[in-house]
Amino acid sequence: QVELVESGGGLVLPGGSLRLSCAASGTIFSLDTVGWYRQLPGKQRDMVALITHGGTTNYADAVKGRFTISRDNTKNTVHLQMNSLNAEDTAVYYCKLTTLFGRREYWGQGTQVTVSS
Repeated sequence: QVELVESGGGLVLPGGSLRLSCAASGTIFSLDTVGWYRQLPGKQRDMVALITHGGTTNYADAVKGRFTISRDNTKNTVHLQMNSLNAEDTAVYYCKLTTLFGRREYWGQGTQVTVSS
């Protein structure tokens, strides 16, 4: 019974910022790897940023230097700080949690991010 609740999406002007949050329950959060993925209409779902249980991060080339993933294990929450947003960042963003043991995968419901003038 793992639940991921995402928040923070919305409409933002080019060059603006948003912070996405993914709150997890029903899991040993400190042992989980959590990633943010995004999906454009008609396209596959691609990894944006990833953070392991040990704090190691990985970013897609398209967002390096602009996005930062972080985790707060005391609140069972992962954040994605998105800066210098442009129209190409427009997508539905999904949180995915992978357990350390058993490598079970869970997805959030997705949150829409729209960058437009």
